[in-house]
Amino acid sequence: MNGNELLKKLNRIAKERKINLELVKSHGKGSHGTLRFGDKKTTMKDLKKEIGPGLLKAMLMRIGLEIKDIK
Repeated sequence: MNGNELLKKLNRIAKERKINLELVKSHGKGSHGTLRFGDKKTTMKDLKKEIGPGLLKAMLMRIGLEIKDIK
């Protein structure tokens, strides 16, 4: 799964749960940015690159989700 695919899935979840979702590209180094999901946040990789399973799990954990939530 790449960053764009993850962002689309998170956007759907945010709308269902009525949570604010925001990607702030200026708060990151290089191609990274900060993803804010409600009051929680994580670092988002380049949107075009693949996100490995370990990193994906860690990112979701930081914003209070699990892998099963995005399937």
